[in-house]
Amino acid sequence: MNSISMLPVQAGFVFVGIFAGLLVASLIGQFLSRRYEHQPHPTINELNARISSWWVMTIVLLFAFWFGHIGATLLFLAISFAALREFMTLAYRRRSDHNVIAACFYILLPLQYYFVLINWYGMFGALIPVYAFLILPIIASLSGDTSNFIERAAKIQWGAMISIFCLSHVPALMILPIAGFEDRNILLLIFMIAVVQINDVFQYLFSRLLKGKPIFADLLSHKTLRGSIVALVGSTLLAACLYRITPFSTVQAALIGAILSLLGMSGNIVMAAIKRSFGIQTWSRLIRGHGGMLDRVDSICFAAPVFFHIVNYYWT
Repeated sequence: MNSISMLPVQAGFVFVGIFAGLLVASLIGQFLSRRYEHQPHPTINELNARISSWWVMTIVLLFAFWFGHIGATLLFLAISFAALREFMTLAYRRRSDHNVIAACFYILLPLQYYFVLINWYGMFGALIPVYAFLILPIIASLSGDTSNFIERAAKIQWGAMISIFCLSHVPALMILPIAGFEDRNILLLIFMIAVVQINDVFQYLFSRLLKGKPIFADLLSHKTLRGSIVALVGSTLLAACLYRITPFSTVQAALIGAILSLLGMSGNIVMAAIKRSFGIQTWSRLIRGHGGMLDRVDSICFAAPVFFHIVNYYWT
Protein backbone atom coordinates (compact mmCIF):
# COMPACT_ATOMS: atom_id res chain seq x y z
CA MET A 1 0.00 0.00 0.00
CA ASN A 2 1.20 3.51 -0.71
CA SER A 3 2.51 5.35 2.33
CA ILE A 4 0.35 8.36 1.54
CA SER A 5 -3.06 7.77 -0.02
CA MET A 6 -6.66 8.80 0.08
CA LEU A 7 -9.13 6.67 2.00
CA PRO A 8 -11.02 3.90 0.19
CA VAL A 9 -14.64 4.75 -0.64
CA GLN A 10 -15.91 2.22 1.93
CA ALA A 11 -14.01 4.06 4.67
CA GLY A 12 -15.76 7.26 3.68
CA PHE A 13 -19.15 5.60 4.12
CA VAL A 14 -18.15 4.32 7.56
CA PHE A 15 -17.02 7.77 8.69
CA VAL A 16 -20.23 9.33 7.33
CA GLY A 17 -22.17 6.82 9.43
CA ILE A 18 -20.08 7.62 12.51
CA PHE A 19 -20.56 11.37 12.09
CA ALA A 20 -24.30 10.85 11.58
CA GLY A 21 -24.44 8.83 14.80
CA LEU A 22 -22.49 11.50 16.67
CA LEU A 23 -24.84 14.18 15.34
CA VAL A 24 -27.88 12.27 16.61
CA ALA A 25 -26.15 11.65 19.96
CA SER A 26 -25.27 15.35 20.24
CA LEU A 27 -28.87 16.39 19.57
CA ILE A 28 -30.15 13.94 22.18
CA GLY A 29 -27.54 15.15 24.67
CA GLN A 30 -28.48 18.79 24.13
CA PHE A 31 -32.17 17.97 24.45
CA LEU A 32 -31.58 16.20 27.77
CA SER A 33 -29.41 19.06 29.03
CA ARG A 34 -32.12 21.63 28.30
CA ARG A 35 -34.86 19.45 29.73
CA TYR A 36 -32.99 19.03 33.03
CA GLU A 37 -31.13 22.35 33.08
CA HIS A 38 -32.64 23.24 36.46
CA GLN A 39 -31.85 19.79 37.84
CA PRO A 40 -28.10 19.10 37.61
CA HIS A 41 -27.61 15.56 36.32
CA PRO A 42 -24.02 14.16 36.45
CA THR A 43 -24.82 11.32 34.02
CA ILE A 44 -26.09 13.72 31.35
CA ASN A 45 -23.08 15.99 31.84
CA GLU A 46 -20.73 13.02 31.52
CA LEU A 47 -22.59 11.80 28.42
CA ASN A 48 -22.24 15.18 26.70
CA ALA A 49 -18.56 15.37 27.63
CA ARG A 50 -17.99 11.94 26.12
CA ILE A 51 -19.84 12.89 22.93
CA SER A 52 -17.74 16.05 22.56
CA SER A 53 -14.56 14.02 22.99
CA TRP A 54 -15.74 11.47 20.43
CA TRP A 55 -16.18 14.26 17.86
CA VAL A 56 -12.56 15.26 18.36
CA MET A 57 -11.24 11.69 18.36
CA THR A 58 -13.16 10.77 15.20
CA ILE A 59 -11.86 13.83 13.35
CA VAL A 60 -8.30 13.00 14.43
CA LEU A 61 -8.73 9.40 13.23
CA LEU A 62 -10.11 10.57 9.88
CA PHE A 63 -7.23 13.00 9.38
CA ALA A 64 -4.59 10.41 10.29
CA PHE A 65 -6.12 7.59 8.26
CA TRP A 66 -6.33 9.86 5.22
CA PHE A 67 -2.53 9.57 5.03
CA GLY A 68 -2.55 5.79 5.09
CA HIS A 69 0.32 3.84 6.62
CA ILE A 70 2.32 6.91 7.65
CA GLY A 71 -0.68 8.66 9.19
CA ALA A 72 -1.81 5.60 11.15
CA THR A 73 1.72 4.88 12.38
CA LEU A 74 2.34 8.45 13.54
CA LEU A 75 -1.06 8.62 15.24
CA PHE A 76 -0.48 5.45 17.24
CA LEU A 77 3.07 6.51 18.02
CA ALA A 78 1.53 9.57 19.71
CA ILE A 79 -1.13 7.44 21.42
CA SER A 80 1.53 5.02 22.69
CA PHE A 81 3.60 7.93 24.01
CA ALA A 82 0.61 9.28 25.96
CA ALA A 83 -0.31 5.81 27.27
CA LEU A 84 3.29 5.03 28.25
CA ARG A 85 3.58 8.35 30.04
CA GLU A 86 0.45 7.62 32.08
CA PHE A 87 1.64 4.14 33.02
CA MET A 88 5.22 5.09 33.86
CA THR A 89 4.14 8.12 35.89
CA LEU A 90 2.55 5.66 38.31
CA ALA A 91 5.16 2.90 37.99
CA TYR A 92 8.12 5.25 38.60
CA ARG A 93 8.88 5.08 42.31
CA ARG A 94 12.67 5.11 42.59
CA ARG A 95 15.29 7.33 40.98
CA SER A 96 17.27 4.23 40.04
CA ASP A 97 14.52 3.37 37.50
CA HIS A 98 15.07 6.59 35.55
CA ASN A 99 17.42 5.10 32.94
CA VAL A 100 15.14 2.13 32.26
CA ILE A 101 12.09 4.33 31.75
CA ALA A 102 14.11 6.69 29.56
CA ALA A 103 15.07 3.70 27.40
CA CYS A 104 11.38 2.89 26.95
CA PHE A 105 10.58 6.42 25.78
CA TYR A 106 13.63 7.25 23.70
CA ILE A 107 14.68 3.87 22.31
CA LEU A 108 11.90 1.26 22.39
CA LEU A 109 9.00 3.54 21.44
CA PRO A 110 10.53 5.09 18.29
CA LEU A 111 12.24 1.84 17.23
CA GLN A 112 9.03 -0.20 17.51
CA TYR A 113 7.09 2.18 15.28
CA TYR A 114 10.01 2.57 12.89
CA PHE A 115 9.97 -1.19 12.33
CA VAL A 116 6.21 -1.02 11.74
CA LEU A 117 6.71 1.81 9.26
CA ILE A 118 9.36 -0.03 7.23
CA ASN A 119 7.43 -3.34 7.34
CA TRP A 120 10.14 -5.22 9.27
CA TYR A 121 7.88 -7.84 10.80
CA GLY A 122 10.67 -9.88 12.41
CA MET A 123 11.98 -7.00 14.52
CA PHE A 124 8.55 -5.50 15.14
CA GLY A 125 7.41 -8.80 16.64
CA ALA A 126 10.55 -9.46 18.70
CA LEU A 127 11.86 -6.08 19.87
CA ILE A 128 9.87 -5.77 23.10
CA PRO A 129 8.87 -9.38 23.99
CA VAL A 130 12.44 -10.65 23.47
CA TYR A 131 15.12 -7.98 23.36
CA ALA A 132 13.53 -5.45 25.72
CA PHE A 133 12.57 -8.26 28.09
CA LEU A 134 16.28 -9.05 28.46
CA ILE A 135 17.84 -5.61 28.11
CA LEU A 136 15.59 -3.55 30.43
CA PRO A 137 16.47 -5.59 33.56
CA ILE A 138 20.15 -5.34 32.60
CA ILE A 139 19.87 -1.55 32.53
CA ALA A 140 17.98 -1.61 35.84
CA SER A 141 20.60 -3.80 37.51
CA LEU A 142 23.39 -1.36 36.61
CA SER A 143 21.92 1.10 39.12
CA GLY A 144 22.82 -1.28 41.95
CA ASP A 145 19.37 -0.83 43.53
CA THR A 146 18.00 -4.29 44.37
CA SER A 147 15.01 -3.14 46.43
CA ASN A 148 11.84 -4.83 45.02
CA PHE A 149 13.83 -5.42 41.85
CA ILE A 150 11.58 -8.03 40.24
CA GLU A 151 8.44 -5.99 41.00
CA ARG A 152 9.93 -2.81 39.52
CA ALA A 153 11.20 -4.64 36.44
CA ALA A 154 7.85 -6.34 35.89
CA LYS A 155 5.92 -3.05 36.08
CA ILE A 156 8.17 -1.36 33.54
CA GLN A 157 8.05 -4.33 31.17
CA TRP A 158 4.27 -4.50 31.50
CA GLY A 159 4.06 -0.81 30.68
CA ALA A 160 6.18 -1.30 27.55
CA MET A 161 4.19 -4.34 26.43
CA ILE A 162 0.78 -2.72 26.87
CA SER A 163 1.53 0.84 25.82
CA ILE A 164 3.98 0.20 22.98
CA PHE A 165 3.92 -3.40 21.76
CA CYS A 166 0.18 -4.08 21.91
CA LEU A 167 -0.88 -0.71 20.49
CA SER A 168 1.65 -0.90 17.65
CA HIS A 169 -0.33 -3.84 16.24
CA VAL A 170 -3.00 -1.39 15.08
CA PRO A 171 -0.89 0.34 12.38
CA ALA A 172 0.90 -2.98 11.80
CA LEU A 173 -2.32 -4.20 10.16
CA MET A 174 -1.28 -1.98 7.25
CA ILE A 175 1.68 -4.23 6.41
CA LEU A 176 -0.28 -7.48 6.00
CA PRO A 177 -0.23 -8.74 2.38
CA ILE A 178 -3.84 -9.86 1.87
CA ALA A 179 -4.61 -11.19 -1.61
CA GLY A 180 -7.38 -9.22 -3.32
CA PHE A 181 -7.36 -6.61 -0.56
CA GLU A 182 -4.44 -4.51 -1.74
CA ASP A 183 -4.49 -0.79 -0.85
CA ARG A 184 -7.43 -1.33 1.51
CA ASN A 185 -5.75 -2.46 4.74
CA ILE A 186 -6.81 0.78 6.41
CA LEU A 187 -10.31 -0.72 6.44
CA LEU A 188 -9.08 -3.40 8.85
CA LEU A 189 -8.06 -0.68 11.31
CA ILE A 190 -11.44 1.00 10.95
CA PHE A 191 -13.25 -2.33 11.40
CA MET A 192 -11.35 -3.26 14.57
CA ILE A 193 -11.54 0.18 16.18
CA ALA A 194 -15.24 0.56 15.34
CA VAL A 195 -16.19 -2.83 16.81
CA VAL A 196 -14.10 -2.49 19.97
CA GLN A 197 -15.10 1.10 20.68
CA ILE A 198 -18.80 0.52 19.97
CA ASN A 199 -18.65 -2.36 22.43
CA ASP A 200 -17.26 0.05 25.04
CA VAL A 201 -19.95 2.63 24.26
CA PHE A 202 -22.73 0.03 24.43
CA GLN A 203 -21.43 -1.26 27.76
CA TYR A 204 -21.48 2.27 29.14
CA LEU A 205 -24.97 3.12 27.85
CA PHE A 206 -26.82 -0.13 28.47
CA SER A 207 -25.27 -0.70 31.90
CA ARG A 208 -26.89 2.59 32.93
CA LEU A 209 -30.16 2.00 31.10
CA LEU A 210 -30.71 -1.64 32.13
CA LYS A 211 -29.06 -1.46 35.57
CA GLY A 212 -28.58 -4.87 37.17
CA LYS A 213 -25.68 -6.64 38.86
CA PRO A 214 -22.18 -5.21 38.28
CA ILE A 215 -20.10 -7.61 36.20
CA PHE A 216 -17.14 -7.16 38.59
CA ALA A 217 -18.20 -5.04 41.55
CA ASP A 218 -14.68 -4.44 42.86
CA LEU A 219 -13.26 -3.44 39.47
CA LEU A 220 -16.00 -2.18 37.15
CA SER A 221 -18.92 -1.26 39.36
CA HIS A 222 -20.45 0.91 36.62
CA LYS A 223 -20.67 -1.94 34.09
CA THR A 224 -23.38 -4.55 34.55
CA LEU A 225 -23.83 -8.09 33.29
CA ARG A 226 -26.93 -7.10 31.29
CA GLY A 227 -25.17 -4.15 29.72
CA SER A 228 -22.16 -6.28 28.81
CA ILE A 229 -24.30 -8.97 27.17
CA VAL A 230 -26.20 -6.38 25.11
CA ALA A 231 -22.89 -4.75 24.18
CA LEU A 232 -21.44 -8.10 23.06
CA VAL A 233 -24.48 -8.86 20.91
CA GLY A 234 -24.60 -5.32 19.50
CA SER A 235 -20.92 -5.16 18.58
CA THR A 236 -21.08 -8.65 17.04
CA LEU A 237 -24.00 -7.57 14.85
CA LEU A 238 -22.12 -4.40 13.89
CA ALA A 239 -19.12 -6.51 12.87
CA ALA A 240 -21.38 -8.67 10.70
CA CYS A 241 -22.82 -5.54 9.05
CA LEU A 242 -19.31 -4.26 8.32
CA TYR A 243 -18.16 -7.44 6.56
CA ARG A 244 -18.16 -5.65 3.19
CA ILE A 245 -15.19 -3.50 4.23
CA THR A 246 -13.16 -6.59 5.19
CA PRO A 247 -11.86 -9.75 3.49
CA PHE A 248 -14.17 -11.76 5.80
CA SER A 249 -17.53 -13.39 5.14
CA THR A 250 -20.54 -12.30 7.20
CA VAL A 251 -20.15 -15.21 9.62
CA GLN A 252 -16.39 -14.71 9.90
CA ALA A 253 -16.84 -10.99 10.57
CA ALA A 254 -19.41 -11.73 13.28
CA LEU A 255 -17.18 -14.33 14.93
CA ILE A 256 -14.16 -12.02 14.84
CA GLY A 257 -16.35 -9.19 16.17
CA ALA A 258 -17.37 -11.35 19.14
CA ILE A 259 -13.72 -12.24 19.82
CA LEU A 260 -12.67 -8.58 19.64
CA SER A 261 -15.49 -7.58 21.98
CA LEU A 262 -14.57 -10.21 24.56
CA LEU A 263 -10.91 -9.23 24.36
CA GLY A 264 -11.88 -5.58 24.75
CA MET A 265 -13.89 -6.38 27.86
CA SER A 266 -10.94 -8.37 29.20
CA GLY A 267 -8.70 -5.37 28.60
CA ASN A 268 -11.10 -3.18 30.59
CA ILE A 269 -11.03 -5.65 33.48
CA VAL A 270 -7.25 -6.17 33.58
CA MET A 271 -6.43 -2.48 33.28
CA ALA A 272 -9.04 -1.69 35.94
CA ALA A 273 -7.28 -4.16 38.25
CA ILE A 274 -3.95 -2.42 37.58
CA LYS A 275 -5.53 0.97 38.32
CA ARG A 276 -6.92 -0.30 41.60
CA SER A 277 -3.50 -1.67 42.53
CA PHE A 278 -2.11 1.84 41.98
CA GLY A 279 -5.01 3.28 44.02
CA ILE A 280 -6.53 5.36 41.21
CA GLN A 281 -9.85 5.54 39.34
CA THR A 282 -8.57 6.90 36.01
CA TRP A 283 -5.14 7.01 34.40
CA SER A 284 -5.28 10.78 33.93
CA ARG A 285 -7.65 13.55 32.84
CA LEU A 286 -6.33 13.86 29.31
CA ILE A 287 -9.63 13.15 27.51
CA ARG A 288 -12.73 14.97 28.74
CA GLY A 289 -15.36 12.54 29.98
CA HIS A 290 -13.14 9.51 29.40
CA GLY A 291 -10.18 9.90 31.76
CA GLY A 292 -6.73 9.15 30.39
CA MET A 293 -5.45 7.74 27.12
CA LEU A 294 -5.17 4.27 28.65
CA ASP A 295 -8.78 4.52 29.82
CA ARG A 296 -9.77 5.00 26.19
CA VAL A 297 -7.51 2.41 24.54
CA ASP A 298 -7.29 -0.35 27.18
CA SER A 299 -9.70 -2.50 25.17
CA ILE A 300 -7.71 -1.94 21.96
CA CYS A 301 -4.50 -2.96 23.76
CA PHE A 302 -5.89 -6.47 24.21
CA ALA A 303 -7.83 -6.76 20.95
CA ALA A 304 -5.26 -5.46 18.46
CA PRO A 305 -2.50 -8.13 18.79
CA VAL A 306 -4.97 -11.02 18.57
CA PHE A 307 -6.79 -9.46 15.60
CA PHE A 308 -3.46 -8.92 13.84
CA HIS A 309 -2.46 -12.57 14.23
CA ILE A 310 -5.89 -13.90 13.25
CA VAL A 311 -5.75 -11.94 9.99
CA ASN A 312 -2.08 -12.80 9.46
CA TYR A 313 -2.63 -16.52 9.98
CA TYR A 314 -5.86 -17.04 8.02
CA TRP A 315 -5.83 -14.34 5.33
CA THR A 316 -2.19 -13.86 4.26
